[in-house]
Amino acid sequence: MFNPQRLSLARKRRGMNKRALAKRIGVSERSVVGYETGTQVPECLTLARLADVLEFPQAFFYGDDPEFPTPDVASFRSLSKMTASQRDTALGAGAVALLLNQWIESRFELPPPDVPDLGRERSTIPKEEVASTCPDIDYLSHESSQDPQTAADMLRVHWGLGEAPIPNMIKLLESKGVRIYSLAIDAREIDAFSMWKGGVPFMFLNTGKSAEHCRFDAAHELGHLVLHQHAQPQGADLEREANAFASSFLMPRSSTLALAPRAPSLPSLIKHKKYWGVSVAALNYRLHSLGLTSEWTNRTLCIQIAQAGFRTNEPDPLPHEKSVVLEKVFAALRDDGLTKAKVAELLAITSQEINELTFGLMLNALKGGANHGTAQSARRSKAHLRLIT
Repeated sequence: MFNPQRLSLARKRRGMNKRALAKRIGVSERSVVGYETGTQVPECLTLARLADVLEFPQAFFYGDDPEFPTPDVASFRSLSKMTASQRDTALGAGAVALLLNQWIESRFELPPPDVPDLGRERSTIPKEEVASTCPDIDYLSHESSQDPQTAADMLRVHWGLGEAPIPNMIKLLESKGVRIYSLAIDAREIDAFSMWKGGVPFMFLNTGKSAEHCRFDAAHELGHLVLHQHAQPQGADLEREANAFASSFLMPRSSTLALAPRAPSLPSLIKHKKYWGVSVAALNYRLHSLGLTSEWTNRTLCIQIAQAGFRTNEPDPLPHEKSVVLEKVFAALRDDGLTKAKVAELLAITSQEINELTFGLMLNALKGGANHGTAQSARRSKAHLRLIT
């Protein structure tokens, strides 16, 4: 039967309100309301128009009830700045990603979640583990009042990262069970968002930005996942906590103090940012937060970074990171003879939708070429698809 919830999802995914959709398909707004409440079923011709306008196959509207993320569980960084249309588009992308992820997990064994709860009330990291590997951390103070830098240090302890820079944030997060998808939304107001669903952490990144900004966004959302599991992950205070966590996680205190330039300048920031894989602005902020630069130096560097256009166009940019798990999954599908079009048909969505949600990895994997070796190593067996770090 026609599923009204799927129509609502498709409309929101395309950022349309009911009035705009009604105008596009040539019916009254009241009719669209009826379609979405289930009191009215679109006729065949109207359904064809809906499919065409919303860019979803007609079969999509006859599937099971979808899971649509709500703003109260998603960690939008600038919720007050984005429009309702932008918010719905992002959440709609998340809903389609959940459908894709469910399909993938029914066929492959992905890495199990290992993202501990480091919120204010308690920690899931054993006290002995922290004491034996990082005795400088005050565990008792952590239990009563968590601060972002302590949380970042503890997570590094739990994951055995030490003080070394993180070469690939997406690969690290996927190895710890975080399901990562792309938003592919042309809106600066939407950096990224994350959420928990059924005990599994999900992260959605706007990959239209520089690699350095995407890495920081991933670390920022990781902060929400570990710090704010028991609260609505929104608000200025929580955003500051997530930013502080990301800064500390990507640029650990000890290594930053040891390796940072002693007389910071814009050229030296550009030179040193590659070591930690961060933007010049993020490195400048971290140096100042650690007391390595004066207020005057920090302000001067902020002005120089802005004047040079480095807040939007990163100097000496890093290459973008890609999903390792999705690449292996789709390479295995290709090896089994499943084309991109066939996978899209099974999910009742378009091939373009899959490309946008998977950073374009599916197109590369199914076409072969550079990823052929990956396809050979990621065969049908679920065990072969476990991410090896």
